[in-house]
Amino acid sequence: MEEPFSTDLIYIFAYCLGGLAFALGPFVVVHLLAARKTRNCANKTDQAIECGMDPIGDAWIRYSAVYYLYALVFVAFAVDVLFLIPVALVYNRISEFVIRDFVEMLIFVGILSLVIVYAWKKGIFEWKPRKAVPRI
Repeated sequence: MEEPFSTDLIYIFAYCLGGLAFALGPFVVVHLLAARKTRNCANKTDQAIECGMDPIGDAWIRYSAVYYLYALVFVAFAVDVLFLIPVALVYNRISEFVIRDFVEMLIFVGILSLVIVYAWKKGIFEWKPRKAVPRI
């Protein structure tokens, strides 16, 4: 009775140890491979990136909300593909509910096509150049 219990504990301990290794492993690898001494020439230690050229302007710029909405449209259709590919692969295997499955797919694609209509109405697909505002 003791033998199976102890082997189960060994498997659980190995699983937890593997999870801990996968969680902490990247931090250890980055620490071992990271450069030790950087940005120590020409007194450029305050720069975030040292590429040999002095930075021009401020790094904190404001992006338009159109970029974020464009990304949300991309995510919506990525989810669409992630759903439709497995459904299309098993569509002909089950012949009992073909009409119901087809209607469900049409409803799903119809709802996601409303994302395009919404984006079109909001003007996401119209790329207007912005006028540069001079900084004081």
